[in-house]
Amino acid sequence: MSEPRRLLVAGANGKMGRALLPLLEARVDVEIVGRVGRGDDLRAALQASRPTFVLDVTTPDVVAEHARVALEEGAHVIVATTGLPEAQRPALDRLARERQRGLLVAPNLSPVVVLLQAAARRLVPYVPRVEILESHHEAKRDAPSGTSRATARQLAEAGARPGPDRGDPTPRGLDVDGVRVHSMRLPGLHARQEVRMASEHEGVMLVHEAYGREAYLAGVLLALDRLPDHVGWVDGLEALL
Repeated sequence: MSEPRRLLVAGANGKMGRALLPLLEARVDVEIVGRVGRGDDLRAALQASRPTFVLDVTTPDVVAEHARVALEEGAHVIVATTGLPEAQRPALDRLARERQRGLLVAPNLSPVVVLLQAAARRLVPYVPRVEILESHHEAKRDAPSGTSRATARQLAEAGARPGPDRGDPTPRGLDVDGVRVHSMRLPGLHARQEVRMASEHEGVMLVHEAYGREAYLAGVLLALDRLPDHVGWVDGLEALL
C-alpha cells in the first residue's frame, strides 16, 4: 500500500471542517497532519507539518491568501470555499505553475452535482428554457450559492434561453448570464438544487439534495487521488472526473 496522503485542513473548526475531519481521520489512506482555525498562522502550520495537500473550507475573506501561502509552501490546494475572486486567478495560476502544483477551485465537492450539471448541459438543446431553485440553511453566507451560480453559467454557455421579464424583475430571481436563480434560506434546510428545464412541449426537473456535509467526502478523496496529475488552476471537480 502506498503512503497516506498528508493533509492539512484550513477551517477545521467550521461546520464543514468538523463534519469532514472524522471521516478523513478514519481512513488509512489519509493522514491529517495539521488543523488550522480562524486566527491561526497558516504558514507556520505548513512549515511544521509539511502536508502534500491543503483543504481549504474557510471563508471568502481569507481563502485567496490561504491559497497563495499554501502554494508558496509547496502544497497542492483544494479550495472548497466559495467566493475566491476571479481576479485572483492569473496570479494564483502562475504561482501554482511555478511551484508545479495543482490548485483545485471547486464550488461543490459532490461528484453527483458535477454529473447533474453535465446532464443538464446535454439537455439544453432540447429543453432550452431554464430556471434554478436552490435552498440552504439560513446561516449560509452567500445567495445564490456558488454551486447554483456555476450551474447557471454552464447552462447559459450551453445555450439556455432566458424567460420573459415582465414587471418588476426582482421576484424573478437573480439573473446569472440569462438564467434565473431563486434562493431560499430557512432553518433546518438541507443543501438542495433544482434545475427546471422546459420547451413548449415538455419539461425536465433535475434535483440534487445533500443530507449532510458528509456528501462531499467523495470529492475530497477524488481530489487527493487526481489533483497531483494537474498543474495550475483547475476549474471545478469535473476536470478530475
